[in-house]
Amino acid sequence: MTHSGTPHPGSETHELGAHEALALLRSVPVGRLAVIVDGGPDIFPVNHMVDHGTIVFRTAEGTKFSAAHGHPVAFEVDGYDAANGQAWSVVAHGVARLVNDADEAIEALSLPIFPWQAGAKPQIVRVVPSTITGRRFTVLGGFRS
Repeated sequence: MTHSGTPHPGSETHELGAHEALALLRSVPVGRLAVIVDGGPDIFPVNHMVDHGTIVFRTAEGTKFSAAHGHPVAFEVDGYDAANGQAWSVVAHGVARLVNDADEAIEALSLPIFPWQAGAKPQIVRVVPSTITGRRFTVLGGFRS
C-alpha cells in the first residue's frame, strides 16, 4: 500500500487458512521467538519443529528460556518464493512451557531438531498456539526467476 492507503495493483494481501499457515510453519527450520525481557521485547532465532500442531525447540537455560517458559510468546516464520515473486509470513501466539513429562520428553527428543549453535540444549520447550495466522502477498519489484 502507498502512504495514502491506496493499494498498488497486484499487491493484495491474502490471508492464509490454518492448514496452509501450519504447513508453512513446518517448511522452514528456523523461526523467531518473541518474548518480553526486562519489560521490553526481544527476539531469538531458534531451530524448531512442528509437533501435533505445537512448536518445539531446544535451548539452554538463560534469558530466552526464562523469558519464554510459562509466559505468552509469539513465534514467526516467513519466506519468499522467487518463482512467483510472493512473500509469506506466519505468526503463532501462545504460551511456552517446559516439556518435563518423561513420555513427552522422549517423544520430543526423537524430533530432528538440530541447533546451529554449539553447546548443550537440554531444555525442551513447547509453544502451544492459541492462534496461528498467516498472509501471502506479492512483493513489489520482487525478483522473479
